[in-house]
Amino acid sequence: MSGLAGSRILLVIAGGIAAFKALELIRSLRRAGATVSCVLTRHGAEFVTPLSLQALSEAKVYTELFSLTDESEMGHIQLSRSADLLVVVPATADLLAKMAAGLADDLAATVLLATDKPVLVAPAMNVRMWEHAATQANVRTLRARGVHLVGPVEGPMACNEYGYGRMAEPEAIQQAIAELLDAPRPLAGKHAIVTSGPTHEPIDPVRYLANRSSGRQGHAIATALARLGARVTLVSGPVALADPPGVTVRRVETAREMLAACEAALPADIAVFAAAVADWRVDHAAEGKIKKRPGAAPPTLGLVPNPDILATLAAPGPRRPTLVVGFAAETDDLMANAQGKRERKNADWIVANDVSPATGIMGGEENAIHLVTAAGIDTWPRLPKDQVADRLAARIAAAVR
Repeated sequence: MSGLAGSRILLVIAGGIAAFKALELIRSLRRAGATVSCVLTRHGAEFVTPLSLQALSEAKVYTELFSLTDESEMGHIQLSRSADLLVVVPATADLLAKMAAGLADDLAATVLLATDKPVLVAPAMNVRMWEHAATQANVRTLRARGVHLVGPVEGPMACNEYGYGRMAEPEAIQQAIAELLDAPRPLAGKHAIVTSGPTHEPIDPVRYLANRSSGRQGHAIATALARLGARVTLVSGPVALADPPGVTVRRVETAREMLAACEAALPADIAVFAAAVADWRVDHAAEGKIKKRPGAAPPTLGLVPNPDILATLAAPGPRRPTLVVGFAAETDDLMANAQGKRERKNADWIVANDVSPATGIMGGEENAIHLVTAAGIDTWPRLPKDQVADRLAARIAAAVR
């Protein structure tokens, strides 16, 4: 486990019976040459003591958000940034929910919200709590933001039930830590532009033309590329998603703003255009709200084409990214439309997906894609969008080495 020697680990211990295993993990990490600092929650202190953690880590244990000494220089920010990796052992259902919601009501939650470093969580809870829809939704949210998980595993629990929810053993957690610290960064030194979400084209100050894109796939791709070492600029339309960690975000509303932000981000080695950009906009948006008048005919909207962001940035020239990836969201003739789009817009690859209402893909949690390249079509199974992003990022890394 070469990645552990000299590494700095911030261990967050939450309130669960599995907290006692944190003691063994600290001892093992220290033997491997890592430096370990601990944040202990109030509930975690019901299972392990600050004194035992300090004795094993040989470092101060942090417990209070509003400490007069630790916070004199914004200690929670320093804690969140000084480690190479943050590890949550055990990651309770409560703490996972706080992380997903972006809460910061104690030191542990605040550190996890303020960090710009990778985060690994080791979930531990009752099997019913793990399987609950709320917990699974929180886990999907955290995965999409780039949080890494180890476990849980299947086995007997302290509550005398059996199933998934048992925390991974310290050896497995240490192995996951080592793998993260040793993780290859094949895109280090590369710059990637990713577009995500819909665009909103104003009709008047309160109405707009839009679509059902959630931005989940684009944000997941930005996260996956950053995880492989790329410097990522995410140009995002209006979405209800948290910014991916370690990514520069440029927020826009309209297609013209998105194009301008992409051009301003050049030069780039990689460009992935996952946003669902509106094809048309109203030629003259009203300055005031359009009023419905009794007996009056509905207003007529004159539409004009929006700029084609994919075709513009994929056009031959010195500022064209090395690899340009477009998306084709179709409801009919998927393969023909995707292949035609790749050739017509000079894209290297097209990620094609069927967004017919029955698929639940547009705005949903999963995707089923066909990767269209000059070499042919590669059909992938239906997967969570974060897993699609990981596979696509790996293909991109292999293509631009």
